[in-house]
Amino acid sequence: MTASSKKTATETRVFNARAESVADNPMFQPTFKRSRCIIPAAGYYEWKTINGAKQPFYFSAADGSILSIAGLWDGCTLIVTLANDFAARIHPNMPLFLQPNNFVSGLAGSGGTELLMPAPNDSLRVRRVSKRVNCPGTDKDISLIEAVTSNG
Repeated sequence: MTASSKKTATETRVFNARAESVADNPMFQPTFKRSRCIIPAAGYYEWKTINGAKQPFYFSAADGSILSIAGLWDGCTLIVTLANDFAARIHPNMPLFLQPNNFVSGLAGSGGTELLMPAPNDSLRVRRVSKRVNCPGTDKDISLIEAVTSNG
């Protein structure tokens, strides 16, 4: 094992940890055992290449609720998993969402890898959004999550 493989997520600035390996990966194992968190989000963006250009899409909860993304607070790392069939049309991975009935065991560490499953296909909605989401200084523009019909 090299010295770099012993670094923590914070030391290497990793933003995503794979659900399939987070419990065993030396970079995440200590944090997964002691520093779990829930990252609330109204939604998240993924990009898909269409006709050679990257097009952003915005995913949110189908019922309009807040998404509860499983994470590691040591470096604010999101736990990601293979996308469900619905999300895989856009991107092969997706954030891992904790359901309210799993919050306590997920945060306390008593819940293990059995909690690390993709969301049901009917739990999300998605829409094509403006490419302006890539522009600096637009982070407060709420219109960026509105659907567009063109390459916007």
